[in-house]
Amino acid sequence: MARPRGGDSVSRKKGGAKGRASRARQVYIFTEGEVTEPEYIDIILKNGTLAKPGQSVQHHIENPNAEGKHRKPYGMVQDALRTLRKVEREAKAAGLDRDKDWNYPQVWVLFDRDDHPNIREARQLADKEGIRIAYSHPCFELWRLLHYANYTSSFGGVCGDANSRLRSRPGFAATYGRQVRTVTEQQSKHMREEQVLSKDGQRYKDAKKYSKAINNRVESTNPEKWDPYTDVWNFVEDGLLLSGY
Repeated sequence: MARPRGGDSVSRKKGGAKGRASRARQVYIFTEGEVTEPEYIDIILKNGTLAKPGQSVQHHIENPNAEGKHRKPYGMVQDALRTLRKVEREAKAAGLDRDKDWNYPQVWVLFDRDDHPNIREARQLADKEGIRIAYSHPCFELWRLLHYANYTSSFGGVCGDANSRLRSRPGFAATYGRQVRTVTEQQSKHMREEQVLSKDGQRYKDAKKYSKAINNRVESTNPEKWDPYTDVWNFVEDGLLLSGY
């Protein structure tokens, strides 16, 4: 099972090469949402399956109290760059090698299309500097929706449409209480384990399969036009080192 948020910086644990090989990967995460994405991360790290035994992560939500431009894609990437510079210095001091060590630290930014400007510029800066991106169009609710059903039609860039379709899925409202029949958009921001977990891990497998299929249909080079699109599964597997949940 992956380890929860928190923990030491990459430079604090000693013990030579053996110590370096056994320490958890430190993953530093900037999220556009204040609630949904951090709660999702907590759920899957608590319940997920490590891809390789012994290779775990400690995650750090870097912008829990951020406001304004620090919640916008380009601003988050700029903030993430400062964090990346810091943790790379710590990794170097700890003797970690980007190309050789599985636990070399990573910095991720999770953001949506919504109606944000500078999406393309945010991705270009991230790619240039080595910051990892998980991107959803129109928003993270698409990724949640794909845990219930396949969906391939355009949302017209309207996140509220994706959220409405999510809230209307059979059984969704009941995850907030046995007698609950309807859930507001505000209430739905709070994640429930039953919305993404399944005993056989099939919900995650389906969501990944569906998202890869819709992503393969993208024709434009402009990410602002990728409707629908989500690659959150890359974050799950490449960032958090999970094979599923």
